[in-house]
Amino acid sequence: MEKLKVDQSTCIGCGLCVSLNDEYFEFNDEGLSIPKKENVDEKDKKELLNIVDSCPVGAIVIEDEKEA
Repeated sequence: MEKLKVDQSTCIGCGLCVSLNDEYFEFNDEGLSIPKKENVDEKDKKELLNIVDSCPVGAIVIEDEKEA
């Protein structure tokens, strides 16, 4: 299963990801982006990869988490 992650130490809170997809992204109390939902639906993967590529500081990743 693939998981959406935002590196809080890298995020600058520009809001691009939230404006492009508020189903998956929201702001935390510090004004930084966090995943609203972590599990990546296959139907949404292409759009999310475009958002990953669009992040100006590279704070967003999609990681493959193997089930134990």
